[in-house]
Amino acid sequence: MDQGGKIITPAAWPNATELHTPSASPTHDLMPARTDAGLPVVVPVAAKRAPVRNWWPRAALALAVLLGGAGGAYYWWRHSQSQLPPGIASGNGRIEADEIDIDTKFAGRIAEILADEGDMVKAGQVVARMDTRDLAASLKKSEAQVEQAHRAVDEATANVAQQTSQVVLAQQEIDRAIALVAKGFETKEVLDQRKQQLDSANANLEAAKQRVIEAQHALNASTHDVELYTVNIADNSLVAPKDGRIQYRIANIGEVLPAGGKVFSMLDISYVYMDIYLPTAEAGKVKIGADARIVLDAYPNIAIPAKVSFVANQAQFTPKTVETKSERDTLMFRTRVKIDPERLRARAESVRSGLPGVAYVLTDAATKWPAPLQGNATQ
Repeated sequence: MDQGGKIITPAAWPNATELHTPSASPTHDLMPARTDAGLPVVVPVAAKRAPVRNWWPRAALALAVLLGGAGGAYYWWRHSQSQLPPGIASGNGRIEADEIDIDTKFAGRIAEILADEGDMVKAGQVVARMDTRDLAASLKKSEAQVEQAHRAVDEATANVAQQTSQVVLAQQEIDRAIALVAKGFETKEVLDQRKQQLDSANANLEAAKQRVIEAQHALNASTHDVELYTVNIADNSLVAPKDGRIQYRIANIGEVLPAGGKVFSMLDISYVYMDIYLPTAEAGKVKIGADARIVLDAYPNIAIPAKVSFVANQAQFTPKTVETKSERDTLMFRTRVKIDPERLRARAESVRSGLPGVAYVLTDAATKWPAPLQGNATQ
């Protein structure tokens, strides 16, 4: 501002260079200020540098957008491919086989182990034997009793033959006595004696016949004892009841087990199934015998043909006895899908238990299986 009170603008300054201080850098901008006398002066101000733009964040953002889009597209494609047509229900589960325990019938000591874990066994194959020396001794005793009973039967039979001859003799004597009494050559007293002898002979014959029956019964009892001990000895040879695989060996040679003690646990390869859980809307449409497919995680390209063998009549996850509509929608029913035993018998070596997978069930018989779930006879 001049002495007359007028404002001096920067444009009215005589020369901007005259107002610069000697130390001012030509690279700085000028900014008006005031001196102690109140006059505006120009002071240097640091020039603003042009920002350096970094292209990496934008490139990373663009790459992330591209990857996210590609992942979303792939997910949509897989999701669209995995959509099942109407009339097919599915559920997760594990392939299972019936477990059979091979137990002892009697208390005893294990004498032999003839199989081990992982072995394939046939129905009737001996897998272990128990110590049967005590039963063998009892068997010999019963066999001796059978021989004795045979001799008793023979003796009783011979006695019957003897008593039969006595009856014949007594009958002949009474016949002669009757003839002599009629001619007056014999007294009636003698005739009465002959009748008494005949009655006694008949009674002895009947007693002899009863002794034969008793001896025969004793023989039968001894024979049954022999059969019993023979069966018990045979039952101490533990056999596989069905074709299957030994899963666990629980006992070893020399161990003394109680009656019913477990020696092996085996898998029945003729009964392989998968239990899945279906909601109410789908479980209500599933019928026993409906066609099904099992796809294991270990073999995702193989659809194993199967059939529905069981549908639970009660929900597994029922929260109450009376449910609302929303609660009924959450009810799950256990459904069993079973593989054909003939198919399993031809592939016994490949049967495994515990493998996870997915089971697909036809809820509408008119629905056709998609190509990946067709299944064929060679699988």
